[in-house]
Amino acid sequence: MLKNFVVTLGLLLAADLAQAAKTCTLQIEGNDLMRYNVAEMKVAADCTEVEVVLKHVGKLPVQTMGHNWVLTKTAEFMAVANAGVAAGLAKDHIPPGDARVIAHTKMIGGGQSTSVKFPTSKLTKGSDYTFFCSFPGHYGLMKGKFILQ
Repeated sequence: MLKNFVVTLGLLLAADLAQAAKTCTLQIEGNDLMRYNVAEMKVAADCTEVEVVLKHVGKLPVQTMGHNWVLTKTAEFMAVANAGVAAGLAKDHIPPGDARVIAHTKMIGGGQSTSVKFPTSKLTKGSDYTFFCSFPGHYGLMKGKFILQ
């Protein structure tokens, strides 16, 4: 009898934890014209984790027209983008170990997809965030606002 109670209690606790954790998936596309298909991405307040799925709908290779998705605070966006140029393609144009980078995908070419997951605990409601492509020169056009609601 006690064993059944413990098993039932364990199942209830596991169910509560599963309900408490909520992954919200956002999709974004990049193309050969250096454009994302969205200028704003919103995450619901009840999400505990975000998954961003990036699809490169163009045809050009990563060396010519690579795209990634990078998230930083807006105030740090330009500094990170500029540092990414020096990091090079082998490092996805992301400065290794840069604490200003909240999340990022790898660099992909035409026809490819990639994704990244990160906890919303890395974000503060009401803060100003920018997502962008760190391929050299792309961040001028390929950027947008990221909002935790």
